[in-house]
Amino acid sequence: MNPHNDSAVKSSPDGSQVAWWRELTGYQWFVFLVASLGWLFDTMDQQLFNLARNPAVTELLKITPGDPAQAGRIGEYAGYTTSIFILGWATGGIFFGILGDKIGRAKTMMLTILSYSAFTGLSALSVGVWDFAAYRFLTGLGVGGQFAVGVSLVAEVMSDRARPYALGWLQALSAVGNMLAAVISIGLGMLETSGAIRSSWRAMFLVGLIPSLLAIPVFLKLKEPERWKSAVREEDANAQEGAPPAHKLGSLSELFGDPRWRRNTIVGMILAFSGVVGLWGIGVFSVDLNRMVLRKHFEGIGLTPQEIGGKLTFWAGMTLLMFNAGAFFGIQAFAYVSQRLGRRPAFAISFILAAASTSFTFLYLNEFWQIFVFIPIMGFCQLALFGGYAIYFPELFPTRLRSTGTSFCYNVARYVAAAGPSVLGLLTSQVFYGYAEPMRYAGVAMCSVFVVGLLALPFAPETRGKPLPE
Repeated sequence: MNPHNDSAVKSSPDGSQVAWWRELTGYQWFVFLVASLGWLFDTMDQQLFNLARNPAVTELLKITPGDPAQAGRIGEYAGYTTSIFILGWATGGIFFGILGDKIGRAKTMMLTILSYSAFTGLSALSVGVWDFAAYRFLTGLGVGGQFAVGVSLVAEVMSDRARPYALGWLQALSAVGNMLAAVISIGLGMLETSGAIRSSWRAMFLVGLIPSLLAIPVFLKLKEPERWKSAVREEDANAQEGAPPAHKLGSLSELFGDPRWRRNTIVGMILAFSGVVGLWGIGVFSVDLNRMVLRKHFEGIGLTPQEIGGKLTFWAGMTLLMFNAGAFFGIQAFAYVSQRLGRRPAFAISFILAAASTSFTFLYLNEFWQIFVFIPIMGFCQLALFGGYAIYFPELFPTRLRSTGTSFCYNVARYVAAAGPSVLGLLTSQVFYGYAEPMRYAGVAMCSVFVVGLLALPFAPETRGKPLPE
């Protein structure tokens, strides 16, 4: 039996293939569950920030909620804090991605979980906008590292047949983490409306401490994949035989020195840049678009500022819930299409649909019912791309470079993408300032970023039906 393939494809007595998930052993289920929960809680912490960002910035800048003269300033600083968070995300992604290849997937996963949980909780203690931004940068370090080690771990313990489906489900379950954040926002919004709590955003960040408990089963039971152990043994053997030093775990010189891995890394970074800017520079600000639309409605019916604040928190959570309900099915759809048509056609379809749905939503969303129609469609189309990243990036690199290469694809692009939220804020406060609702036009203008991903696809290798490279 191939030592790198713990779960051979099984057939039923009549010779037909059984469902992929029936092939999994108990330990493979454990790995899938732990990696999925790690990424699920990671995305929950990300979305708690998106939900709390504007109320936090408003309070920390000592601005009166709903002051139209200060709306541009709030948007500008919300963009800055988001960009700083993404910079931390990129930095942590690279550092922990390399660490995942060098010291192992399991150890690195535990470190990332503890990191993003602890600093999310500390964000609740912020006293000004810049220490708030600093906590977000530190949270981003752990957030960035979780994805690469999680998908590498799952990819390496699954059979070739089960791998794309398991990775698709891992990424789809991240949408459940986003929805969990939405449910937390809805509950805290109701408490704020009733007067039970004064400000919900600090409570949101305290909830972000809970995922740290996941580090316990990771420490006690999670083992390094046999593929990674084999790569370690190979590195040790090569060292004894005097082999070239480039063949090392997590080697940046090999990642960028070998033409094959260099091309795959650059293509992956461009694909990730397009989707990350689309999500973090446009998509997540649909929550703030809804706040703008709904505030006018609530002020028009004579609610008090406390009641408005609570209702906006409630509806911010509802918006995120709808966005990620669509995302869950979009990620699953990508996994299905990529298995039928190939990875490249699936990406092409997703980029086109993401641009169209996002532009339409930012231009025309103006009613309550549209939150339940436009927002899920936009979530479906935008997050389908991220299902592609989970499935495709581990297929581009050998075991000794898998976590490093995946992290570079998913995170280096964030250094450039970090400008996205700030650009949206500046487009809102400067370029389209004279328009009645400038955020709408800023969002549409930024949808051009999805074209960048389309332009990279001719250079992307097709990996459907192929084993992981070694």
